[in-house]
Amino acid sequence: MESTHRAHYPAPYPRLVVDVSKIRDNTAAIAGLAADFGMSITGVTKACCGDPCVGRAMLAGGAASLADSRLNNLRRLREGGVTADLMLLRTPMLSQAERTVELADVSLNTEPAVMAALSEAAVERGVSHKVVLMVELGERREGIMPGELPEVTARALDMEGIEVYGMGVNLACLTGVVPTADKMRAFEEVVQDVQDSCGIRFSMVGGGNSANIPLLLKGEHPATVINNLRVGEAILLGLETVERTPVPGTHQDAFTLEAELIETKRKPSVPDGWVSQNAFGETPSFEDRGVIRRGIVALGRQDVLVEGLTPCSADVEIVASSSDHLVLHLKSNTYRVGDVISFHVNYGALVSASTSPYIATCHR
Repeated sequence: MESTHRAHYPAPYPRLVVDVSKIRDNTAAIAGLAADFGMSITGVTKACCGDPCVGRAMLAGGAASLADSRLNNLRRLREGGVTADLMLLRTPMLSQAERTVELADVSLNTEPAVMAALSEAAVERGVSHKVVLMVELGERREGIMPGELPEVTARALDMEGIEVYGMGVNLACLTGVVPTADKMRAFEEVVQDVQDSCGIRFSMVGGGNSANIPLLLKGEHPATVINNLRVGEAILLGLETVERTPVPGTHQDAFTLEAELIETKRKPSVPDGWVSQNAFGETPSFEDRGVIRRGIVALGRQDVLVEGLTPCSADVEIVASSSDHLVLHLKSNTYRVGDVISFHVNYGALVSASTSPYIATCHR
């Protein structure tokens, strides 16, 4: 994609441009990698707010199902024509048990009280709701302590309308605990112990997320019982999430943020006057580069996580930002008002841009 072009009126800017063919390609590459270990993948759409076009591309690329953390996004996927199983990633709220059963085929769970409410809602609707029990293995986010799992599993097995579908673990999200081979073997041991003590076999054993991909690439991922990974960033941005390195065979530019230049002028590179705090309580500092060509695009911190943006062109550099303005150093004299500047996004910028009501989404 070109890093600069003229705005096409009345095109909505700023806008997030999604190349769905690259999403499909990335999914196919990762699904193939997981299949070598006997694993399926669940495509995670939360970073793009359950965009049905992205979800359908994931499924076309080989994802077995889709997952999101918010019920509104699951509804958006379903209303967008997705018929595959949908998983609620975040532990359901007790107050949303009925909606969870309505919108999610599967949910990740840790609390017996919540599962009891899901059971009641499932019985009322005359359906069976699948639950995956999450295990705490060091990340200190959601999860049942291993010693409590047999009891919690036994209680869930007694609940009408509930299918104890599987067990899962989550790492490398809140505190950055890495899913090492030893961690995965420990998880598999926990799963085996619960299966043996309760006399069951889980249909889904979720070993983690995009942070597990380095183990797959090195051929070191245990897969005795693990048969699924929940994958978001590696599909959307083509990066594993331990060191943020590209996954072989994937694209890193499936998403691009475009913004329109509203000013281009030669100005001194440092402020003139007494400098105090900016609008965000920061005291900025600037390198004196003399007089430079500065540009402003109609984009700011109210729209997107600016720290997660990287200009696609080497002759554009981000200088500073306020709520509504992104100031650039334009190292070429070719830029004019009305030109569109493109930016690569990291995960944080993708999440904020997708969530922002001020940024349109365009699919290609």
